[in-house]
Amino acid sequence: MTAGYDLIVIGGGAAGLGAARAAARVKARVLMITDGPPGGECTFTGCVPSKTLIEAAARRLPFPVAARRVRDAIATIAATETADALRAEGIDVELGRARFVAPGRIEVDGKPVTGRRLVVATGAAPLVPPIPGMAEVAYLTNETVFDLTDLPASLAVLGGGAIGCELAQAFARLGSRVTLIESQDRLLGDQEPEASQVIADVFTREGIDLRLGVEVDKVGTDPGGVLLSLHDGTHLIAQRLLVAAGRTSLNEGLGLPAAGIVVDERGYIVTDDHLATTARGVYAAGDVTGRAPFTHTAFAMGRLATGNALLRRRTRYRADATPWVTFTDPEVARVGITEAEAAHHGGQVAHLPMTDVDRAITAGQTHGFIKLIAGPRRLLGNLGGGRILGATIVASRAGEMIHEPALAMATGMFTGRLAQATHAYPTWSYGTQLAAAQFFMTIGGRRARPAQPSVK
Repeated sequence: MTAGYDLIVIGGGAAGLGAARAAARVKARVLMITDGPPGGECTFTGCVPSKTLIEAAARRLPFPVAARRVRDAIATIAATETADALRAEGIDVELGRARFVAPGRIEVDGKPVTGRRLVVATGAAPLVPPIPGMAEVAYLTNETVFDLTDLPASLAVLGGGAIGCELAQAFARLGSRVTLIESQDRLLGDQEPEASQVIADVFTREGIDLRLGVEVDKVGTDPGGVLLSLHDGTHLIAQRLLVAAGRTSLNEGLGLPAAGIVVDERGYIVTDDHLATTARGVYAAGDVTGRAPFTHTAFAMGRLATGNALLRRRTRYRADATPWVTFTDPEVARVGITEAEAAHHGGQVAHLPMTDVDRAITAGQTHGFIKLIAGPRRLLGNLGGGRILGATIVASRAGEMIHEPALAMATGMFTGRLAQATHAYPTWSYGTQLAAAQFFMTIGGRRARPAQPSVK
């Protein structure tokens, strides 16, 4: 523990794994410090268990079977990320809590450790809103909900973002009576309004009770479970309460002020475009930065931070071409900007409802749409259809379909290439070709139109 390292990584989640493995690949001497098992939230309380539960719910499996599948999936993936597995890759692992004691100096459970460069990747934790009575009830979060051994007869979900929507639908399909409460007037507030409406319609058809545009004034206990008093004067009782109201930076006890590391008003570590913090030689990656809170972005940020720290690269982190998916059914996938944002950039929009996609018709899954947003290229204008600025896809396979427009954005591809490339028929992605063709001709009575600043 007293030996000097080329790189010290604080945190063992996706960002920490990305940073440490990138360092090991260039033969740097690297130490990962983690106060929990490597793999972090994604493996144990995030992506892996939630997507396993979603798949089990889609198959209408009994809850005990679904819970067992969750445990098995976690065990299988965690086995590839153990301390021993990482040591075999050339990564030293220390289990303990790290703390900065001075600029460039850290301790692990009181023992000093030194390194030339550091990457902070401690992640984020569930945000529990300060609602009166919350501390007195046994609420669930994504960190505890997968420990349930019995299916709740009724479940109230506080929060209509990605986590809330995914778990609300999963538990409803497993047999719980679900009520979802969201203070905004629509679900998935960071998505296109059209996408929010599709998911709301599907949820309503599946029997999920939506309470939108209303806040919870207080919570308390009840013989039936948890009593929630809403701002509109109504009350509801649920056996269990799941809080999915956002995330907060996980950096308490790190001693960031001692290192000269500045955080913003939300508590996230401030980084520049190269992921450098305000402390010399210290970088940050993943959820602790408050940037795109997804496993794949955290891993990519970890790799980029290591490259900039060790190899003195000056690579900028680009979030504009990074896709993200909400794994409801249908899925909601997005990359780049929305139509409202594109209206200020001279954007054009191609829109194709899934009712016009033959693969969706054959599958009987026609909820949703494909929306491609294109804009002029520098110097070349709209030649070749310009370039893709963003895309939103709501479809059964949206999470797979979004990568084609994401690739177009990442490579600066002419929009016309999406329309020219031959797509297999009948596939879900064939709809992407039809949508892209709207920038050049009328397809099924539709042609690309100017982006609108307000979309219903």
